[in-house]
Parts: sequence; structure tokens; C-alpha cells
Amino acid sequence: MPNNEIFMEISPDKKYPIFVDSDRIEKIGDRIFEYTNANKILLVVSEKVNEIYEDQLNFKNSIKYVLKDGENQKNFKNYQKILNFASKNKLERKDAIVAIGGGVVGDIAGFVASTYLRGIDFIQIPTTLLACVDSSVGGKVAINTDLGKNLVGTFYQPKAVFCNLNFLHTLDERQYKTGLAEVIKYAFIEKSCGDSQQYDFFEFLSANPERVFERNLPVLSEIVKTSLKLKIAVVTQDEKEQGLRKILNFGHTLAHAIERITNYKKFTHGEAVVYGMKFSIVLAYKRDLISEDYKDRALGLIDKYSIIKKMPKFKHKKIIELMKLDKKVEDGKINFILPTSKSIVACYNDITFEEIQTSLMIMRKGQ
Repeated sequence: MPNNEIFMEISPDKKYPIFVDSDRIEKIGDRIFEYTNANKILLVVSEKVNEIYEDQLNFKNSIKYVLKDGENQKNFKNYQKILNFASKNKLERKDAIVAIGGGVVGDIAGFVASTYLRGIDFIQIPTTLLACVDSSVGGKVAINTDLGKNLVGTFYQPKAVFCNLNFLHTLDERQYKTGLAEVIKYAFIEKSCGDSQQYDFFEFLSANPERVFERNLPVLSEIVKTSLKLKIAVVTQDEKEQGLRKILNFGHTLAHAIERITNYKKFTHGEAVVYGMKFSIVLAYKRDLISEDYKDRALGLIDKYSIIKKMPKFKHKKIIELMKLDKKVEDGKINFILPTSKSIVACYNDITFEEIQTSLMIMRKGQ
């Protein structure tokens, strides 16, 4: 297997390559047809990405749908628009949909691919760090509803994923940092992922914030590949989140509530996840699940990357109501992924309202 290729194999009929490289972007168009027999491909492209890379995204035998940027674009209305666009352009069952953008584009384009004509080929070209290390791999595709994030979706694996690191050099600092939030997440869950290789990602990220912020290709490649290998280790054991895959939601239960209460406008996904991870660390310490030393080191690691802005004062009752609408709720109980020791986490569903309220108050005082 080439050094720039990582392989996902969930089952004999669910396997695909993930390429992490810095080849010329326009070359991706030819490589797509190595992984699909499509005569025609529908490109669903982020508006911002299209503005920057339009000349390099003129792939052969393609039609293009440009999607506006923002989490609130991942809705039923746009889902139907893309479906209609595919139908009007006579996309057939043997054809393919290619997502070019961040997590929003990948999620909605993948959901269209999974449902159009009962499923056609789907290929991911993530253009943000967040999408490279998280949403482009694993098969989760979805749209949001008025009540919550990703409440309507499917599990639908792509035919290939092309993580071209050149895209990451045109990310603004805020978007780069939002991707780093998901990278840091893997440092907290590494030993729970079940990968046979040890990365000591916690120590690497603690020691190298300057190198990470420089965005040089060797470091970018290392953090992307490590994150992907850890996610692959989880997904190959639990594709549909019946057990182990829940650990990938570390920090996300509160994060999704924050995104929803602010209508996806005030904070990026990564900023909300950072707040959620800090909350989980504080809650774990209050439960005597982790030592004070690890709590301080964990919060210190997050703070080294300066991702989060000061959060507004949310009403605790409203936040908890929104968390109860999260797709991970079971039997009316909210699931929280909490650290139990360095790089190890576990799922808890017996967290009380008082514990949540106390931890949120501690977080507020600590800002």
C-alpha cells in the first residue's frame, strides 16, 4: 500500500482507500474514475471552495451544484434542491455524486447519494481539516431538522476519499482551529479506539502546537493520518454506533446543544466541541473519574491551541432540554463520553441534572 494511502475495510463489500497527499488538485478529477464506473458525476461544491478553486475543479463529464456555506444549509430544502438538480440533469443509477467542501457539503451530498435512486456512488474530497480528520470518513451522512443536528440521515460509505492537503493552506485561522478541535479529540480517546499501534498523540500535540500552527506538510500529514487511523480503528469495529463508536462523540453532546441554541451562527463546530470537551473533563473530575493532575494537563492541552471564544451564559435548563433531543439519547437518558484516565474514555448515561448544572457553573467561573 502506498505511503499516502490508508485503507478502510468494514466488510468485503465495504472497503475504500483514503488518500492523504499534496498532489495538484486538478489531478483528482482523473483519479475519481478509478473508483466509480460513472458516466457522469455531480459535483456538490462549497461556495467558498468554488470561488477559490473553480478553475481546478473542471472535472470531465461533470455537472456542478454550488452550495452556500454554513451549517444551516444542511436542511431539507437544500436536500430537495440537490435531488431535483440530479433528476433534471438525468443522473442515472450508475453515476456518482462527489462532495467537495467541508463537513456540511459532505453530509448533505452523501445523504443525497444514499437516497437518490436508492443509492448511487459517492466520493469525498474534503477541503477542511475538520472534514479530513472526521466527517469525510466513516459513512455518517445526514441533514439537520428544526429540532436538532443530524437527526435525519443514513450510514453510507464512500467509494474513495481524497484528502488533498493543499486545500488546508487556504483555510482561514478560525476554520483551521475548528478542525484542530477534532484532532485534539483523538488525543483524549486514543487508547479506547482499539488501534494496535501506539501514537501517544496526547504528548505529540502537547509538545508541538507551534509546528501544528505552521501547517507544514509533514506535520499536517502526520496529524491527519493519525486521526484517520484512530477513527478507522473505531469504525471497523462498530460501523453503526452500537457501542464503541460512541466514543467519537467525546465533547459533542453539549457541543450540538450549543450549536442549536445559537442557531449555528455564533460558534463553529470545533469551538462548540472544545467547550464540550472541557465540560466533560470537569464533569469527570467532579465524579472522581480522573486525577487533578490529568484534569489540569487535559485542560492545558486544549488551551495551548486557543480555539475557544468566551461562551455566553446559557440557561442550563434549555441546554439540557436540547441535549435530550440529541440522536445519542437512549431511553430518555443523555449519553456522555467522559475521560477515565489518560487517553481513555467511557460512556455514562447516569449523569444527573445537578451534576450538569454544577459543571456548567464551574466552566462559567473558569472562563
